[in-house]
This record gives sequence, C-alpha cells and structure tokens, in this order.
Amino acid sequence: MSDEIDGEDLNPILDAIDTAEEIPDPLDGLVEKSAEDPGAAFTPEVLERLVALKSEDRAAFEALRAKLKKAGCRVTALDEAMAAESGDGGRGPTQADILIDLAGAADLFHSADGTALADILINEHRETWPVRTKGFRRWLARQFFVQTGGAPSSEALHSALNVIEAKAHFDGPERPVFIRVGGLDGRLYLDLGDEAWRAVEIDATGWRIIEKPPVRFRRAAGMQPLAVPIAGGSVETLRAFLNVQSDQDFVLVVAWALAVLRNKGPYPALVLSGEQGSAKSTFSAILRALLDPNTAPLRALPREDRDLFIAASNGHVLAFDNVSGLPAWISDTLCRLATGGGFAVRQLYTDQDEVLFDAARPVILNGIEDIVTRPDLADRAVFLTLEPIPEERRRPEAELWAAFEAERARILGVLLDAAVEGLKRLPDTRLPKLPRMADFALWASACETAIWPAGTFWAAYCGNRDEAVEGVIDADPVAAAARAVMLERTEWTGTASDLLGALGEAAGERLAKSKTWPDSPRALSGRLRRAATFLRKIGIEVSFEREGRARTRVIRITAAGAKSVPERGGAQPSGPSAPSAPRPKSVPDNGFGAPDLRTIANDADGCAHGKVDSVRGNPLKSIGRDDADGADANRAAHSGPDKIAGTSWRARL
Repeated sequence: MSDEIDGEDLNPILDAIDTAEEIPDPLDGLVEKSAEDPGAAFTPEVLERLVALKSEDRAAFEALRAKLKKAGCRVTALDEAMAAESGDGGRGPTQADILIDLAGAADLFHSADGTALADILINEHRETWPVRTKGFRRWLARQFFVQTGGAPSSEALHSALNVIEAKAHFDGPERPVFIRVGGLDGRLYLDLGDEAWRAVEIDATGWRIIEKPPVRFRRAAGMQPLAVPIAGGSVETLRAFLNVQSDQDFVLVVAWALAVLRNKGPYPALVLSGEQGSAKSTFSAILRALLDPNTAPLRALPREDRDLFIAASNGHVLAFDNVSGLPAWISDTLCRLATGGGFAVRQLYTDQDEVLFDAARPVILNGIEDIVTRPDLADRAVFLTLEPIPEERRRPEAELWAAFEAERARILGVLLDAAVEGLKRLPDTRLPKLPRMADFALWASACETAIWPAGTFWAAYCGNRDEAVEGVIDADPVAAAARAVMLERTEWTGTASDLLGALGEAAGERLAKSKTWPDSPRALSGRLRRAATFLRKIGIEVSFEREGRARTRVIRITAAGAKSVPERGGAQPSGPSAPSAPRPKSVPDNGFGAPDLRTIANDADGCAHGKVDSVRGNPLKSIGRDDADGADANRAAHSGPDKIAGTSWRARL
C-alpha cells in the first residue's frame, strides 16, 4: 500500500521535472525574432536572461549584443532596459568606457607640439604610435575584441579616442619623438625600422644594436627597414653604385650621407644635374635606400607648402625626381627645410586652431637643367653634375640592385664608423672660415678622418661652392647685368630707378622686356638684396643708403680690387678684364661636354684651401674680406666712395 502511495506522490514531481525541461531559453532564436520584431529583446524574461548572461559570460553577451545590433535591435535602449532590470539605478559600462579602461595598459604622453602618443607593448617590445593613427586604433580594437569577443562601434571608438587624447595631453609627460634618427645625451639613435623596433646606438666609443632604445621613434606609412649594419666594409664600395664625376664629388656625397645620420640640421640639399642617361634617378634611389628606405623613394615636387611639410613630417629624407624648375615659393620652403623651419595652417573645421609643422630634413633634387637659380637655396646646396653612362658600361637594374643589397649593410657600417669618429672629434674641430652651412661643414670635417686625410672635405666643399657662385650669377639676369656694369667702373651710385635703366641697357632690350626682369625699382631692390651675397663673393659690394637732407635712397655698388684709370680730362672706365680662356672641346668617348672654365679665384668664398681650376683671377675679387658669407658674419660698414675723378659715375634723381 505504501509503495502505491509513494509512486502516486512521485508522479507530480516527475511531471513537474518533465515540464521544466520543456521550458525554452528566452535567448534561443532571439536574433531571428529581433529581425522581425524590434521589441522581442525587451520582454521581461529576455531582459532577465540577458542580465544573467552578462554577469556570467561577458564575452558571450557582447557577441550576442553585436548580432542583435546587426539584426536591427536598438542596443543603446537595450542597455538602458537591462540597467533598469538589474536594479543598479543606472547604465552599465558602455563600449567607450571599456575602451578607455583598456587604453590604461598603454603609456600615454605627448610631444612638444601637443600630439598625443602612446607606448604599447607588443610581443615584448615597445612600439610608439600617435593616438589618432591607424596603428593605435587597430591595437585598441583588438584589445576590445580580446576582452569582449566583439567589435566596438565607430561612435564608441571615436568617443574613447577623444578621452584618451585628453589624458595623454594633460596627464602624460612631454617627450620628444623622432623619425628614423634621434638623439639623447650626446648619443645618436638610428631606427632600423624592423618588426622588433630595434635601433642602432652611436656614441664616441662605438656603435651597437639595442633592443629597447631610450628615445621614441614613430613609424610613418611607407617606411621600410634599414639593412642591419655590419662592420668591416669600405666606403669605396659605395662609389661603384654611384655615377660620380670626380673624387671631390664622391667626398661631398659621403659628407651629405654623414649629415643624414645626425638628428639635427642644417642639412644641405643635394642637387643632381645631367643629361638623360646619367643615372640621376638611380643615384637618388640608392642614397634613399641606404639611409631612409621607403616604398615610394622618389616623388614629384608638391604643389603647395602644406604637402611638402607633411612629407617632411613622415620621412627623414625627401627625394624629388625629374625636377624641371623650382618656383620661388618652393625654393624658399626648401631653404627652411635645409636649416630648419616651421609651417602653420588652419586646422580643418575650426576657425582659430592651427596645425604646426616644424622640421629640418635632408633633400635630394635631380633634373636635367640647372634647377637651382636663387642664391639663398644655392648657398644651402651641394651641386653634382653627372656624366652620361656609355652603353657599354650600363648594367641591368635588377643586377645593380642585387649587388647593392649584398653590400648595403657593410656600407652603412662604414658610415656609422665615421659618425663615431665625428662624435669624438666634433668638440675640437675648427675650420679656417665658417660657411653658411657651418654645422654641416664642422660635422663632415670631424667625421672625415675615419675615411680620408684631414682637410679633404674642406677642399672639395670650397671648390663646389665657388662653382655654384658663378653658376647662380649666370642664371640670374639681374646679378649678371650688375657684374657686366661693374666691369667698366669701380663704383656706381644712384637711385633704384637709375639702376634699373643702367642694368636694362647692359642686359639688352630683349632680356629687359622678358618676364624674368624686374618691372619696378622696388622689385629691382629686392632682387639685388637676394643676389648681394653671391655678388660679394666675386668682389662686388651692394649697399643701400640714404644721402642728403632729403634722405634720398640710393644704391651704391662698388667693385673691390679693380684698377682705376688715371684721369684724362674726363670720366674714363676702368680697363677691361682679360678675355676668358677658350672653351675646351667635348669629351669624345661619351659626348658629355667638359665643365665651363671658371673665372673666379680660389678664395672667392673665404675657402683659401680649396682646389678649384681657374683660368684667371677675377679682377673684381674682394681682398681680405672676412665676411664673404653674410649669413654667418656681421659685415663691417663700408668706407666712403673713391673721390678721385674719373673712377666712378654718379647719378641721382
């Protein structure tokens, strides 16, 4: 009897168990239901189950939430409903909150210009990324996926980045950030650009590869890794890959490459010229691959300042290929890049904020013609003329690059050895005269003893600058006309209007009516001020003065060192200069003409030790001038004009 009762008593329990097993999970098929019914996820039993799932398995909840969003469910309203269901009196952590918490694993800081950056640890090495770049966004999105199993919305990511950027700016320290080359405490650091973010540390005792450099580097789009340097090479190996004309040209190329290894300017612009087939583009690409490889090594000139400075902020070496001419604005901008300068533009979608670019970068320019015609840029440049390569000496491009890749590591090691010598000898290095790019000349002179005898660079650099003076004056019609006028006298004084007429007569009617000729006395004064530095190097002084009670503005041009003609009853011009030597014939084997014979003296730029082939000394050469380069020396006041009759011509309105 008791057995029957017990069995009857158990039947309701078993029935209840069977009934309980048949109750479905409210989340089963929820995604499909939400696609048809937007309110399916807001029922009490579903909300209760979602709250439980979020506390038990956050990854599964975020994955389901992402699916509900794709199905059309309003997940923001769902979060609010779940918060009300859980009874916590408010919303739970949003995606933006989670992203901000995840960013706490990064070391946030900012640079001097206010850019927010983050040091993140990836595979046990440190990487540095600006907060607003794709690199940091990808890292943060991956951290979110690892944490939640889902993807953050673009709105949440944008909101989180705003907060992270503010924390980096106000709570993080200020640290310098470099592209490719950095410096700290007298040491240089060269970013190898590899996946492990290693760098080469250079000091006065040697160079070494380190895993965790103390300086921060950032990686821009297109940067490629350098060859891991190897000691024991020879710098002459580099010459086999460059079409250099002479030993002096090769010395200047190596000096320019050593300047690239410094973390600060000035950096002279390397200007390559030559006819078709002289390997100008290959020359530029090899130097870029050796010192700062990039997926796009050679580029066209930009169309505005902004593009040029953006390129400078994303690469250490800038190489511009097949340049036909330099407009005035880009010539001025390249001057700022050579010695260091800034550029500011209005930030997008704002009325008052500015975006600032400040950089000094090595630049390579190549073209068929003499593309640098303005004296200020020419004073900051190194000029090389490449000879055409005969057909029997040409090599396939694949063969050339394969040979270069085999030697690239050793060539870089030789340059690093020279940089070590430069850091050791720079404090004690002195030069007879300081040119415009004084820091570059001192650095190259300090490094050269690791490769060549002392004084090799100085002789080559002085000769190159002397040749540049003559070339720029020939290219500037105003400077050339002033030189022609002063060949017949030792002094000219008058107003800008008088001088415009005198120079126009010397230049000829055709040139005076061209677009390159100044159209007003004011424009002429500006052109003369720009050309004054190079005119001074050939012995022609230009000064702007005021005379008389009316304080009339006059321009005084004097030719120092010219011989005056004895008085013969009237004004007589000085004796004409000796005729130039005949132009040598072209080299028969390659068809490339020999360089023009110069009429300048060896010390035209104060470089008394330079080796320059001269046909004759310029009769207008300045004697005893210590201020040949007005950029780095304060020029003393000039003496008064020569009062002897017949030695000058004076005109005044």
